[in-house]
Amino acid sequence: MYKKSIYISFCGIVSFAGVQSGFGKSPEKPNVVVILADDIGYGDLGAYGATQVKTPNVDRLASRGIRFLNAYATAATSTPSRYSLLTGQYAFRKANTGVAAGNAFTIIDPDQETLPRMMQQAGYTTGVVGKWHLGMGDKNGQDWNGYITPGPKQLGFDYSYIMAATADRVPCVYVENQRVVNLDPNDPIEVSYKEPFLGEPTGKNNPDMLKVKPSHGHDMALINGISRIGYMKGGKSALWVDENLADSITLKAVSFIENNKHHPFFLYFGTNDIHVPRVPHSRFVGQTGMGPRGDAIAEFDWSVGQVIQVLEKNGLLENTIIIVTSDNGPVVDDGYQDQAVELLGDHKPWGELRGGKYSAFEAGTRVPFIVHWPKKMKHKDSKALISQVDMYATLATLIGQRLPENAAPDSFNQLKAWTGKDNKGRTYIVEQSGTRSIVKENWKYIIPNNGSSYWSWTNTETGLDSKPQLYDLSKDIKEKNNVAEKYPEKVKELADLLEQVKDNPKTR
Repeated sequence: MYKKSIYISFCGIVSFAGVQSGFGKSPEKPNVVVILADDIGYGDLGAYGATQVKTPNVDRLASRGIRFLNAYATAATSTPSRYSLLTGQYAFRKANTGVAAGNAFTIIDPDQETLPRMMQQAGYTTGVVGKWHLGMGDKNGQDWNGYITPGPKQLGFDYSYIMAATADRVPCVYVENQRVVNLDPNDPIEVSYKEPFLGEPTGKNNPDMLKVKPSHGHDMALINGISRIGYMKGGKSALWVDENLADSITLKAVSFIENNKHHPFFLYFGTNDIHVPRVPHSRFVGQTGMGPRGDAIAEFDWSVGQVIQVLEKNGLLENTIIIVTSDNGPVVDDGYQDQAVELLGDHKPWGELRGGKYSAFEAGTRVPFIVHWPKKMKHKDSKALISQVDMYATLATLIGQRLPENAAPDSFNQLKAWTGKDNKGRTYIVEQSGTRSIVKENWKYIIPNNGSSYWSWTNTETGLDSKPQLYDLSKDIKEKNNVAEKYPEKVKELADLLEQVKDNPKTR
């Protein structure tokens, strides 16, 4: 049964030593909740101009916190974006950081410094709930029927309740503290990304069993009436129900907070919404008139609302930092026939930007970014240049934690920008897609690349071109007028800076 409300009870917050932020002496240590949406674009939320879908809970945070207009993920796809957020390092510096398969081995090395480990060292209890997509196990694979290691615990999370990869990839099970939930030992799990298992249905061979049909790929293992990427056998009692994904992970996020209410905590909450396959709970179906994609945005907003509601009820909203952002830009058709294109109407997931998920254009990496902390900030719309890679160093400064020399090599302290005291933010932004690009002041430069100009099944412009691209974003936010030939000195300046970033393993 669905519970209309989930409440969290806090009984106390400890104090901590002052930090170099100008907030006074010995402030209370805030809890930190990072809510990372999946594939939500710059124009998908009411706070960023959406009108066909209502997002009152996100909008409330934006109206009382800092709403950033120039905030970026580091990559236009999930895995490298999440890697950078948790390590403070650009993903292009490390091999095997592309979009991870469901059986990928851990991408973050256990001996690598991480954001959650830093929070642990500062006295926080740390938890990750929801989408992971950063690999588990070692190069020999995973023991899906036992303890899967290395995993989140070895990277600094005290508690984990995760999806190993994405909802469209097997295995379609929850993994709690690195063991599959509700697994019957007499029905062991097998996973393959090479060959199907004899006798197991697939979307390709059993289309009559599908309730959601693929539009491109996604025709392998058939689970809960939806075919996925990859093949899976066994684990029938452990399989998730797609319609209940948001409820399940939101409940676990709340439980983590309830179980740690007597001491400071850091929660990394990766929602499944609005990634494909989009199968929102029945109570959200039809809320937006935009089909499953729009209804999944409403479901995401509900998850955000649970966090707000419980904190407010227990008097903790004032001194809890809530960060709402997305792992990359939007995609409409991403492999399933869910009428996302047909029912889009006047809604613009990318806002006024060009491109989307997978793209080097602005909509690939420019994302919503809201910081809500009423005790230390007032509402403001900020044009400061912000990157998710800076979350590591910024939170370290906030809680008075010194970074080791080898930690967060590309992460800069942006606490003044986060709290509205600095309107400039970063000097430059580095973006990763099928190529790399850089934003500095009003200029955007994209490295030449001979790849396809479109992701065919998504109809998304990749931003790839064999020629250098230079755009003046102050005059051309839609990136329609390539002025590289007109300003060769600016092209050289930005190209040289990108090379310096690539060649220097540490920019911090």
